Amino acid sequence: MPCERKPMRYGHSEGHTEVCFDDPGRFIVTCGNDGDVRIWEGLDDDDPKFITVGEKAYSLALKKNKLVTASSNNTVQIHTFPDGDPDGILTRFTTNATHVAFNSNGTRVAAGSSDFMVKVVEVSDSSQQKTLRGHEAPVLSVTFDPIDDYLASSSCDGSVVVWNIEDQTQVISWPLLQKTNDVSNAKSLCRLAWQPGAGKFLAVPVDTKVQLYERGSWDHVGTLSDDLLTQPINVVAWSPCGRFLASGSVGGSLTVWDVNSKLCVERQKHEKGFTVCGLAWHPSGGQIAYTDTEGCLGLLDKLSTSTSDTNATKVTRESHQANYDGLFDDDDDDDRDMDEGLSNTNSPVKKHVVGDDDDDDDFLMPATGRVRNRGAILDDENSVDTGSLKLGQDQFVEDDVRGSIVAPGLAPLVPLRPAYEGPLPTPPQKAFQSGSTPAHLTHRFMMWNSVGIVRGYNDEQDNAIDVEFHDTAVHHAMHLTNSLSHNIADLSQEAVLLACPSTDELASKLQCLHFSSWDTNKEWMVDLPKGEDAKALCLGQGWAAVATSTLMIRLFSIGGLQREIFSLPGPVVCMTGHGEQLLIVYHRATGFDGEQALGVQLLQLGRKKRKIISGEALPLSHRSYLSWLGFTAEGTPCYLDSDGVVRMLNRSLGNMWTPVCNTRETCKSKSDHYWVVGVHENPQQLRCIPCKGSRYPPTLPRPAVTILPFRLPLCQTGTEKGQMEEQFWRSVLFHNYYSFLSSSGYEIDEDEQNKSQKEQQELLMKMFALSCKLEREFRSVELAELMTQNVVTLAIRYASRSRRMALAQRLSEIALEKAGEIQGEGQEEQEEEPEYSSIKKIGKVGRANPFKVRDPNKPSSLSGPRVTNILDNMTSSKKLNALSGSAGKQNKSPVLKPLAPRPKGKSQSTLLQTSATKTAKRKTQERTEEADDQKQADDPPAPSHTDDTENKRAKTGFQLWLEENRKSILADQPDLEETDVIKEAMGRFRTLSAEERLSWTERAKGQTGDAADLKKRKRGKVEENENGQVEAVENSTKKKKALDPSSKLSAFAFNNN
Repeated sequence: MPCERKPMRYGHSEGHTEVCFDDPGRFIVTCGNDGDVRIWEGLDDDDPKFITVGEKAYSLALKKNKLVTASSNNTVQIHTFPDGDPDGILTRFTTNATHVAFNSNGTRVAAGSSDFMVKVVEVSDSSQQKTLRGHEAPVLSVTFDPIDDYLASSSCDGSVVVWNIEDQTQVISWPLLQKTNDVSNAKSLCRLAWQPGAGKFLAVPVDTKVQLYERGSWDHVGTLSDDLLTQPINVVAWSPCGRFLASGSVGGSLTVWDVNSKLCVERQKHEKGFTVCGLAWHPSGGQIAYTDTEGCLGLLDKLSTSTSDTNATKVTRESHQANYDGLFDDDDDDDRDMDEGLSNTNSPVKKHVVGDDDDDDDFLMPATGRVRNRGAILDDENSVDTGSLKLGQDQFVEDDVRGSIVAPGLAPLVPLRPAYEGPLPTPPQKAFQSGSTPAHLTHRFMMWNSVGIVRGYNDEQDNAIDVEFHDTAVHHAMHLTNSLSHNIADLSQEAVLLACPSTDELASKLQCLHFSSWDTNKEWMVDLPKGEDAKALCLGQGWAAVATSTLMIRLFSIGGLQREIFSLPGPVVCMTGHGEQLLIVYHRATGFDGEQALGVQLLQLGRKKRKIISGEALPLSHRSYLSWLGFTAEGTPCYLDSDGVVRMLNRSLGNMWTPVCNTRETCKSKSDHYWVVGVHENPQQLRCIPCKGSRYPPTLPRPAVTILPFRLPLCQTGTEKGQMEEQFWRSVLFHNYYSFLSSSGYEIDEDEQNKSQKEQQELLMKMFALSCKLEREFRSVELAELMTQNVVTLAIRYASRSRRMALAQRLSEIALEKAGEIQGEGQEEQEEEPEYSSIKKIGKVGRANPFKVRDPNKPSSLSGPRVTNILDNMTSSKKLNALSGSAGKQNKSPVLKPLAPRPKGKSQSTLLQTSATKTAKRKTQERTEEADDQKQADDPPAPSHTDDTENKRAKTGFQLWLEENRKSILADQPDLEETDVIKEAMGRFRTLSAEERLSWTERAKGQTGDAADLKKRKRGKVEENENGQVEAVENSTKKKKALDPSSKLSAFAFNNN
């Protein structure tokens, strides 16, 4: 089918363009992005008539002098043709219609829209409408069955659906396409086409092939493909005779197949390789008009659709093939029979071979000039390829087509190889900047975080960047000219960081506007090495980081000083910073079956740099990808996946990720999503923007931020028990940051911490009461293990008054254990106090920031805006120590900030504790007085008071543990100074379980007791005579209390304090 390709001509402004012929074929009609419909008398018509239908025209259809268009004002309009007079509005949608089509006799119009609906409207009476609902994403295309019983539609949800028009029901749905959220992001327009006449076949473009489905049975009966097609097919169109099918692809390829023989009879290429988005056959069948995404119109002329030409081509090729058939005679008898019977396509020998088992030979055969005998399977409706039952429908289809494609050369058969049928690799997720919208948009958010908003504009009028701060006290708004085409941005309280890709002439650049700098030069720029592009970037407290295309992370100081560089194990996906923390997500491997294999690294970039999470897998929902990555205002890493699940790092659970919210639960529609802009732990808030029918918001009008609550996905949260369990564990998780900030050297608000602990203990007590009511005593004891010693006392009272004496007995044992732990910890911390400074108690300032430190030189402001990063307003003990000056030099002991001890008061002590404490105090006083007398009498004066107290002081459990483990700490980190050794030791000692710490405390007490016994033996008998009686009485009292359980219970149950 030789044809002539006419030169392209300008038709409309750049953008999606469609084309059709009128019924007689006299006019070519096009519509485009400029909102005009143009009527051409031929390709050479330099003054076409035009009709303006709106700002943009997305689709058009023409039948019986009625022109229907889908325009940008969300309507489907009708005009007379060729006069162009408006004839009313057929229907409206809530968003723009994407495709319109007439039925075969021009009485109905079908329209698909971005609001997921398909409408069928009567042209004569537009009030007669049928709405087809069921798609879960914008509709790509619609087409009528020629007999007018069915309608087929394709959608961005990946499905192709056939509808029964009268019943308004789905007949069948095929999941054939790649899912996307908008028509503009779809790989293909997937313009379906039904064969004219009886409508025997429905043609569906799927990637680089066209699948054929049979009307009625809806079976997949064939595939049309071409090895030269490498890009997805956008649009297909049948010839008026119904024998030939033309297609236009994303890469500009134009292909025509003979459907009966499945031969490719014509190939043409767009002269500039632009995407073909519109295709129409002339009613005579001799021309094909096509349009591209640049608004141009083209024509293929002198197409021959007669059957004689095709048959002649086929016979000529078969005669050439016969010369090569002898080469393959020895392969197998079936192939020989097929080659000998080429001329007789309906021979019984051929039909026998079709059902044979050697389909695999041809399935993996490259597309050669060798004609397949089974290529004519569509000629006979009743013929069935039984081989397809063994191989599966898809393999059969591919098998049929590959052998029947015209190719210039002839090649031998490929040897039999097993076909891989396992899971396929998932395309890796591209790098993105968290808090930004897609880069292809002309108006987009380059960054939206808790500091401010960075907007990018790249249209005909302006290429600029606007920076707006939520709190204008940080900085005033900025307008920047984007001459370098920056496409990545980040924003912090200190600076704006921008990056642009490299071009043929210029390197990729990193630009920083350091607006918080105290000097006059507030801007710096750096060029990345040649061949290296910035893929992601972020800002922290005093530093900036950029991830590049060479799998490298480059660190800079906020002033522009180059710092460390290191390599990543895989391509970066996203990166974010907070304070001294850097969180990186990257591809650690190739994912399969729709899964992304992502790894995560969390680094601490303080004075002492360390890796907290080193390359563990990042958990995602099934077949989802990463959508947002960031930190809470308090510094806890968290992220959102495409299924709407928010996960947060649980530091108390060995740095595991805990799901804390599912945004999909609050979405009204499947196409609605939430776009996260910030997370707060105190108060518990997920700040996000609701997006209707999209995954991201538009820049105008300004989106409104909404607040979603957190909820852990525990079981049975509808019950009272489930609700309290969820509240308790959520409170524990969301207050972990206190210990993290304290261990990082920041001063925390003890009032807020105690308030959160009180809330948790109240929930435990409520759950304890509920368990008692349900007679779950074992569960009650489990809850008591989580309580503090004071709350266990209340639990004992509750159990005693509920007459549950066995439970009260067990709880009293737990109370004694906890009292011993507290006493041991209290002794340790009292003895450590001369060496280590305690945590400073800070008052609460402002509602939203419980951690803000009052500066004595500045008046405090309570009416500040929302907290963005609590570290910006906190004082680190490291900085305080550095600024302490001469006072710091005099005190050589290391200044640390251990966790605050649990507060103890008289009202919180039990009777047993009180008596034990009094006895211990009395003994200590006696020993101290006698030791002082003896020392004064026997020993010379001490050289210094400090040495004396150190000699006398008994070793604590921590000091014993440090002596035994000092070598292992120094072996792990030999460069540590004494101060750092003690810091590291304290950190490790706190990670021990309560039982282990108690055992070390007991060992320390044992050593102290032995020393005390030796001293007692050296003392005179006078002391024994004086105090023997008193001690004997006290000891006997103690034994009685220990042996009598009722005395224990009475101590807890009837303590008025």
